[in-house]
Amino acid sequence: MTKQDEAAGATSPGAREAAPTDRGADSTHTLVPPAAKWLGALGALPFVVPALAGLFLDGPLREHASFALAVYGAVILSFLGGVHWGLTIAGFGPEGTVCRTSRRLAYSVIPSLIGWGALLLPQPIGLPVLAAAFTGAVIFDSHASQIGEAPAWYPKLRWPLSVVVVASLLLGGLA
Repeated sequence: MTKQDEAAGATSPGAREAAPTDRGADSTHTLVPPAAKWLGALGALPFVVPALAGLFLDGPLREHASFALAVYGAVILSFLGGVHWGLTIAGFGPEGTVCRTSRRLAYSVIPSLIGWGALLLPQPIGLPVLAAAFTGAVIFDSHASQIGEAPAWYPKLRWPLSVVVVASLLLGGLA
């Protein structure tokens, strides 16, 4: 049993309940963890670099930059869906019905399907599809946070990163 389990009042390793959502005024639960900030910022670079490179490259190199941007976008979109899968199976959030759990799990696979579909399209179409999906994902993530299904700090991380990602995808689609 971890110290976190003991602090939560758990009496055995299997007795830990879903993560509490009444974190209220405790600012440590509303601040974005430093590692998430740094990793998020570093993770934005593979969006920005090919989008900008596409402005200066021609021919096959431009196509390669566009493809790299689309593939990374699809991978990260899948990751964002996986975040919700992980939160759901870890029991984060208010206890819900089977229907609520099913909804959360169903949502978690939609981003990867959209990402896969976008890769099958020509990049001038696929990149805007990815941009729209990232926009929908950040809105969903913000709502999930508001209703206690994602950490309170999550939208504070996601919104700035999503602006960079969407701008990069749209720029890459124009290049």
